Amino acid sequence: MSEQPDVPQIPARFTDPRPVVAVGTLAWVIATLVVWASGDRWAVALPTCWAGIAVGGLAYTIFWIQRRAARRGSKGAQQGLL
Repeated sequence: MSEQPDVPQIPARFTDPRPVVAVGTLAWVIATLVVWASGDRWAVALPTCWAGIAVGGLAYTIFWIQRRAARRGSKGAQQGLL
Protein backbone atom coordinates (compact mmCIF):
# COMPACT_ATOMS: atom_id res chain seq x y z
CA MET A 1 0.00 0.00 0.00
CA SER A 2 1.46 3.39 -0.94
CA GLU A 3 1.46 6.31 1.44
CA GLN A 4 -0.79 9.28 0.86
CA PRO A 5 1.11 12.42 -0.19
CA ASP A 6 1.02 15.36 2.21
CA VAL A 7 -1.73 17.77 1.31
CA PRO A 8 -0.52 21.39 1.44
CA GLN A 9 -2.40 23.84 3.65
CA ILE A 10 -4.74 26.28 1.94
CA PRO A 11 -3.45 29.86 2.28
CA ALA A 12 -5.36 31.96 4.83
CA ARG A 13 -6.39 34.51 2.19
CA PHE A 14 -8.46 31.80 0.47
CA THR A 15 -10.20 30.66 3.64
CA ASP A 16 -11.09 34.06 5.11
CA PRO A 17 -14.84 34.63 4.57
CA ARG A 18 -14.76 38.35 5.40
CA PRO A 19 -13.94 39.64 1.89
CA VAL A 20 -16.63 37.46 0.31
CA VAL A 21 -19.26 38.55 2.84
CA ALA A 22 -18.25 42.21 2.51
CA VAL A 23 -18.32 42.21 -1.30
CA GLY A 24 -21.61 40.30 -1.40
CA THR A 25 -23.27 42.65 1.08
CA LEU A 26 -21.91 45.67 -0.78
CA ALA A 27 -23.34 44.29 -4.02
CA TRP A 28 -26.77 43.99 -2.35
CA VAL A 29 -26.50 47.55 -1.03
CA ILE A 30 -25.71 48.82 -4.54
CA ALA A 31 -28.57 46.76 -6.00
CA THR A 32 -30.91 48.18 -3.36
CA LEU A 33 -29.91 51.74 -4.23
CA VAL A 34 -30.38 51.10 -7.95
CA VAL A 35 -33.79 49.49 -7.41
CA TRP A 36 -34.85 52.24 -5.04
CA ALA A 37 -33.72 54.96 -7.48
CA SER A 38 -35.56 53.36 -10.40
CA GLY A 39 -38.93 53.96 -8.75
CA ASP A 40 -41.90 51.71 -9.43
CA ARG A 41 -40.27 49.91 -12.34
CA TRP A 42 -38.39 47.43 -10.10
CA ALA A 43 -40.34 47.91 -6.87
CA VAL A 44 -41.07 44.18 -6.55
CA ALA A 45 -37.30 43.49 -6.30
CA LEU A 46 -36.79 45.77 -3.29
CA PRO A 47 -37.71 43.14 -0.65
CA THR A 48 -35.21 40.74 -2.24
CA CYS A 49 -32.50 43.39 -1.99
CA TRP A 50 -33.29 44.04 1.67
CA ALA A 51 -33.17 40.29 2.30
CA GLY A 52 -29.74 40.10 0.65
CA ILE A 53 -28.43 42.82 2.93
CA ALA A 54 -29.93 41.06 5.96
CA VAL A 55 -28.37 37.71 5.01
CA GLY A 56 -24.98 39.37 4.56
CA GLY A 57 -25.30 41.04 7.95
CA LEU A 58 -26.33 37.75 9.54
CA ALA A 59 -23.40 35.94 7.94
CA TYR A 60 -20.91 38.49 9.24
CA THR A 61 -22.50 38.39 12.70
CA ILE A 62 -22.21 34.60 12.85
CA PHE A 63 -18.59 34.80 11.70
CA TRP A 64 -17.83 37.47 14.30
CA ILE A 65 -19.41 35.40 17.12
CA GLN A 66 -17.53 32.27 16.06
CA ARG A 67 -14.23 34.13 15.82
CA ARG A 68 -14.72 35.65 19.26
CA ALA A 69 -15.46 32.18 20.67
CA ALA A 70 -12.34 30.78 19.00
CA ARG A 71 -10.17 33.51 20.52
CA ARG A 72 -11.71 32.78 23.90
CA GLY A 73 -10.84 29.10 23.49
CA SER A 74 -14.41 27.81 23.52
CA LYS A 75 -14.66 24.11 22.67
CA GLY A 76 -17.68 24.66 20.42
CA ALA A 77 -16.00 27.31 18.30
CA GLN A 78 -15.21 26.77 14.65
CA GLN A 79 -11.57 25.87 14.03
CA GLY A 80 -9.18 27.94 11.92
CA LEU A 81 -10.67 31.39 12.51
CA LEU A 82 -7.76 32.94 14.35
